[in-house]
Amino acid sequence: MKKKLLLSLLIAVAPIFSFAQGCITIFSEDGDRFFLVLNGVKQNAVAQTNVRVDMLPNDYYSAKILFEDKSKPEISKNIPVKDPATSDWADVTYKIKRTKDGELKLRYFSATPVPVNYAPAPDMFYVHYGQTPVAPAASVNSVTQTTYTTTTTNPTGASVNVNGGGLSMNVNVGDGVNGGGLNMNVNVGDGMATSYSQSATTTTRTTTTTTTSGGYNDAPAAAPARTGCGYPMDMNSFNSAKKTIANASFEDTKLSTAKSILASNCVTTDQVIAICNMFSYEASKLDFAKFAYPKTTDRGNYFKVGNVFSFDASKTELNEFIAQ
Repeated sequence: MKKKLLLSLLIAVAPIFSFAQGCITIFSEDGDRFFLVLNGVKQNAVAQTNVRVDMLPNDYYSAKILFEDKSKPEISKNIPVKDPATSDWADVTYKIKRTKDGELKLRYFSATPVPVNYAPAPDMFYVHYGQTPVAPAASVNSVTQTTYTTTTTNPTGASVNVNGGGLSMNVNVGDGVNGGGLNMNVNVGDGMATSYSQSATTTTRTTTTTTTSGGYNDAPAAAPARTGCGYPMDMNSFNSAKKTIANASFEDTKLSTAKSILASNCVTTDQVIAICNMFSYEASKLDFAKFAYPKTTDRGNYFKVGNVFSFDASKTELNEFIAQ
């Protein structure tokens, strides 16, 4: 009797441990901007001073710090995603600091329980593990070009005429049309015949504006800031969801109940697997696996869902669905 009770207890608590995930936060004590690489995958497309990655399913990660200032050497370190004191999944924080010799090191800072609802600081870069990092949107700059146009006219009608044996200067000041004005005649005898004309100049200005865009292009343009869904259900909510699905008497009812739960909630790949295993028929598992894919937070791990199927045809159909 005791063995049966212990076995039932282990089965009941198993989902809690299977879905637990850790978090890593790394910040620069002196504000040095850096890229965080976990297990060979860059987490931020733009260098940051404070990077947080959650939904980490593994116990350890090989972390590498690549500084924006390429003169600074990179830092490599294996980071456990569990509290070293309790071995429980944790929100682990490391800091980049300078030693007395000026060398940059990655040092353990703290480990706290994983929060259910986490609100990142405004100056923190925050990403779910396995999702594509995206650079900031392109900025728009306006460039104004000014063109000057010069037009020469003779609105006053000023002229100088030298005829025969003298200089005759006629100055007419008027309104440039007809009527009213000042006339002046000056005659000086110098024996030359020359003609001069005085013109006036006006200037106009034409302004044109062109727009150019700039920014980063480290990630696919069509990718959103975070692919997949937002945040998965916490353990209490997910266990309640499983209980609700299990209480359904028929397969069709279980499937419709599971879909209705995902209509307003997000799940992890492991949570999808757990729900799929609650169905008796292959068709129901495949139907739910297709439905749950857009609501999954860690799509990079979705290949694991194929293990719930008994037939290769179902695995192929799910893979083709995802590819589309």
